[in-house]
Amino acid sequence: MTSKTTSSFMSLRRFAIASAVASLIGSFTIAPLIVDRPVSAVEPAEAAATSTIAKNPPITPDLAVYPPNIKLGSARDFQSFVAVIRRDDGITEDASERVQWTVADASKVKLDGFSLFPIADGKTELIGKYNGAVVKIPVEVSNATAKPAISFEKDIMPVLTRSGCNTGSCHGAARGKDGFRISLFGFDPEGDYHRITREIGVRRINLAVPEESLFLKKSIGSVPHTGGKLFGTDSDYYATVLEWLQDGAKLDAKDKKPPTVDSVAIYPEQAVIEGEGTKQRFVAVASYSDGSTRDVTRLAAFTSNNSGTAAIDDSGNVTAGRRGEAFVMARFDTHTVGSQVLALPVDLKYTEPKITGEYIDQLVGRKLQQLRIEPSGLCSDEEFIRRVTIDITGQMPTEQEYDSFSNDAGADRRSALVDRLLERKEFSEIWAMKFAQLLMIKSTNQVSYKSAFLYANWLTDKFARNVPIDQMVRELLTSTGGTFTSPSTNFYEIERDTLKTSENVAQVFMGIRTQCAQCHNHPFDRWTMNDYYGFASFFSQVGRKQAEDYREKIVYNRFSGEVNHLVTKKPVPPTFLGGASPETKGKDRRAVLADWLTSPENPYFAKSIANRVWAHYMGVGLVDQVDDIRVSNPPSNPELLDKLGEKLIEYKYDFRRLVRDICNSDAYQRSSATNDTNAHDHRNYAHAVIRRVPAESLLDCISQVTASPDKFTGLPLGARAVQIADGKTTNYFLTTFGRSPRASVCECEATTDPSLSQALHLLNGSSVSDKIVRGKLIDTWLKEEKLSPEEIIDRIYLRCLTRKPTEEEKKELVKKLGDDENKSPALQDIFWAVLNSREFVFNH
Repeated sequence: MTSKTTSSFMSLRRFAIASAVASLIGSFTIAPLIVDRPVSAVEPAEAAATSTIAKNPPITPDLAVYPPNIKLGSARDFQSFVAVIRRDDGITEDASERVQWTVADASKVKLDGFSLFPIADGKTELIGKYNGAVVKIPVEVSNATAKPAISFEKDIMPVLTRSGCNTGSCHGAARGKDGFRISLFGFDPEGDYHRITREIGVRRINLAVPEESLFLKKSIGSVPHTGGKLFGTDSDYYATVLEWLQDGAKLDAKDKKPPTVDSVAIYPEQAVIEGEGTKQRFVAVASYSDGSTRDVTRLAAFTSNNSGTAAIDDSGNVTAGRRGEAFVMARFDTHTVGSQVLALPVDLKYTEPKITGEYIDQLVGRKLQQLRIEPSGLCSDEEFIRRVTIDITGQMPTEQEYDSFSNDAGADRRSALVDRLLERKEFSEIWAMKFAQLLMIKSTNQVSYKSAFLYANWLTDKFARNVPIDQMVRELLTSTGGTFTSPSTNFYEIERDTLKTSENVAQVFMGIRTQCAQCHNHPFDRWTMNDYYGFASFFSQVGRKQAEDYREKIVYNRFSGEVNHLVTKKPVPPTFLGGASPETKGKDRRAVLADWLTSPENPYFAKSIANRVWAHYMGVGLVDQVDDIRVSNPPSNPELLDKLGEKLIEYKYDFRRLVRDICNSDAYQRSSATNDTNAHDHRNYAHAVIRRVPAESLLDCISQVTASPDKFTGLPLGARAVQIADGKTTNYFLTTFGRSPRASVCECEATTDPSLSQALHLLNGSSVSDKIVRGKLIDTWLKEEKLSPEEIIDRIYLRCLTRKPTEEEKKELVKKLGDDENKSPALQDIFWAVLNSREFVFNH
């Protein structure tokens, strides 16, 4: 029988023991990411008769008509509408064809199908009646006989966008298509006008015979066109473009620019559709800066983030598919808006569970009820202490902590444990490490090791002293002085590019990726090039100079310097994202930004931070990925995201209190075992998400349970991986298991995705085998503490899995010990096998 070495060839006994352990607790494999042995059984449901929810509508139906008000502002204007019935079980139905429609004054508007057209100026009402329910929608008509000229920006540009002409795969590409290039999604209307009307003379447009214009003929497919036929001669699009050409193909005068789009709405705002193939019509309405509105259903680009559940066509009609959740989105101008669609099977049998707990469980519970999903039961105490200790401290519970928790008979022992863990320094170290990753703290050719070390220590000190996150961010953004004497100034030394700095601030502290808007308006969000360069202007006056020590730089405010717009080549005044342009003359622009960024009025900061905290403890963010918050990537539970942001503000940005709320919730404490209704749910927290322990914490846990610490550069022996200050310091284990290289601010750089190299390293590498030998725990237990092999197996399980082995597990493992007098090698192999199990590597 051989002793355990670092050889890549295991003994036959190790193979046998590993197989035995794997059959009992599961071995670490690449996929699927689940624990073979059920982590816990679903708690028995209370006896209740399962009933089919009544489908019949109530006596007086809950009838709604959208949009809630209608404005018609010219002879060209019209407005479509839709009626929705909400049944008493929450299901919604498109009832437009069942409702009896009339108008109060037929002299003001004409009712044609599900659309209104203006006749004369004045006010009236659209009236919908159905089974005793009556809804009246106010209608206002103005300029009913006026027929304004076709506007290039207001009318032609939307046709180009709707037809797909200015997308990245067509003429909106950087080099255009087939010799014709226009701006991506229309960010440069004046440039597009020039290229359409002036670039190649009469070939593209023909004012003498407008119908013969190449610009129009390619669109209808009458001449060869790579993009194919976009619309027919009987369409509104053709009529609009033709009329513009017939009128001389004019550009909007600079002093008579059309009103800008302030907002876009999509109706209904939510739909719960029953039955595969059921349809729901949606309507999109734009509101303009002059107070007018416009039906843009035929001009908006519709998409769905889950077409298998809710597919939407170009006309805004949704068709329900398989059970699930989707967000259908409408993009018009620079605005993208979304509506939640839930698709449920017909006659779904569902027993509505009682919702208990505080605000987290209330909001999670309501969403699960909407989806007709039954949550899993709570996890066992053994699972809870392991899960919460790893999440909060990055370490395993000790045997003493396990015994203390197990012997605590108090009803509040779980919340008491959370409180104790939050007071430990390891909690601060975990979050200091996470933000060090986001802030890219590491030594480089321009950032010395001393600067990186001092910067990381500054960050750790802030978390250790529980400095509110808003105060920390303000100090960071307004930092001035030497990179040694004022370590937070390294924020401006690690990234010196003004545009990149502004991108990083938006992504780290608001979860917004503005990068796309540098060269064109964002294709999937509201951000324009004006927004991008206006936000970057806050950082245009950051200055740097050499200190006396050649390794140190001094960061200061120059009070001069501007950022020029890529298209106009002119300076853009500092502008808050989605907000106003503040007065910054004579001020440090960074201080103005920091005050706005961390204020309760900022709709992004608190929610973004709260979402990051939620994702750490729940395994998946309400918005996932956490640093990609946009309309086209909506939160799975918008109400909960808003509430978490409100709570963080209420707590004065002390996110320890937010962590306490999360860890004390049933949503966090649920079992990872699933039931028939929630097995495929990964976004609504009906069961715990099984997660691989992050690289640093996994290495720390292995070192902890084997009593074999590591030595990292610049740190004493025994320091934990999460305490590494310089991101450049790493080892093979950390790199293999996904430690962030800190090359960008993206949360995705730190990955917990499993790989073959990880499995091979655990099986054959030195991280497990050598640590077991160096730690000498088996020999200590055998020779000094005189424990029996059975007791040692108990100790191994408690240290690694925070539970005792089952009778079956112990029986099988005892058989593998053999008859040799020296049990140490066999026990080491059991120790090795347990450390290689998925139950150890994953937090469940």
